[in-house]
Amino acid sequence: MTIYDELKARGLLAQLTDEEEIKELINNGKAVFYIGFDPTADSLHVGHFMALCLMKRLQEAGNKPIALIGGGTAMIGDPSGRTDMRSMMTTETIDHNCACFKEQMSRFIDFSEGKALMVNNADWLRDLNYIEFIRDIGSHFSVNRMLSAECYKQRLEKGLSFLEFNYMIMQSYDFLSLYERYGCNMQFGGDDQWSNMLGGTRLIKAKLGEDAYAMTITLLLNSEGKKMGKTQKGAVWLDPKKTSPYEFYQYWRNVADADVLKCLRMLTFLPLEQIDEMDHWEGSQLNQAKEILAFELTKLVHGEEEALKAQTSAKALFANGSDMADVPTAELSEDDFRDDKIDIVTVLVKAGLVPTRNEGRRAVEQGGVSVAEEKIADFKQLFEKSQFTGDGLIIRRGKKSYKKVVLK
Repeated sequence: MTIYDELKARGLLAQLTDEEEIKELINNGKAVFYIGFDPTADSLHVGHFMALCLMKRLQEAGNKPIALIGGGTAMIGDPSGRTDMRSMMTTETIDHNCACFKEQMSRFIDFSEGKALMVNNADWLRDLNYIEFIRDIGSHFSVNRMLSAECYKQRLEKGLSFLEFNYMIMQSYDFLSLYERYGCNMQFGGDDQWSNMLGGTRLIKAKLGEDAYAMTITLLLNSEGKKMGKTQKGAVWLDPKKTSPYEFYQYWRNVADADVLKCLRMLTFLPLEQIDEMDHWEGSQLNQAKEILAFELTKLVHGEEEALKAQTSAKALFANGSDMADVPTAELSEDDFRDDKIDIVTVLVKAGLVPTRNEGRRAVEQGGVSVAEEKIADFKQLFEKSQFTGDGLIIRRGKKSYKKVVLK
């Protein structure tokens, strides 16, 4: 199976501008491709995971990835998938986030000996001369065509700022700059980026002629991947300081039954033959597939040692075992107790398992809270301070959220 055939079999490719040419470049290790990452936070999250895995697969097949950090475009903000304007970030914040991205990407991509590049579009965007840029680049863009793009249409009703309107031109200019500087002949992006990517392809052909290579491919479920990165409590980060290896493991262990095989194909490096054998799995076997998914992805992001720790802790938790050192922990202070007692709703809030007392009360009333495997029926139930000393208590909210709560 060629690398192109494998990408299709794993469900990673959706739209292409020139399938035969793209297939030829990828299969023969001639693709110099880029994927962009806007540094809107100080850590990558699981929504970026698919793109990182794709870069790794293509690099292992002999192709050259370019990780483009959007230090310039982040100063504008991508309107795709947004109902409102992004918050403006300072240059210092953006530069800090870029540095964090570089460190995390190095775990997935081999940047040694010219095998890959990591570049920042701030190098060519931040010091542009506006008049020269509009005359040279802006003249190749039709406003009518831009307004027909999905990324703009969904914002027109609520208001699209001129600042954001420039994003497509900036992203298109990225592709031209990468083509001229590094010989980049291919770009990948999510399905929500298709219009922006086509803009880059058209710009290269307009500036350099029809013979210029300028290929575009979209990832089938990248915007779904972005949603995958969100939970009720916020984003699932790749930085272990923001999402612990155990929490990362548990996130994948609890994916929906309908998504587990899809995630195994798209995100892991297990052979397709092995994954295909799981197609008929049901019931407890699906739980085994989820454990495989969680272990493989935790190993990829945090290393095998942390993956084994997370796996052991998860099994201990389900079995009410004793080896739970890596279960995420919340601490209570002496001030949280009154007369050496504390109510369950306060515990839930302090542990970060609910955002408010009202939600904690509802969770208890709906039968979704347990302490040390015993379901709590009364939201006024009290616990003694002594119960939180030593190993503390395991507090569950629903099937997916757990915390070991201890007295510090």
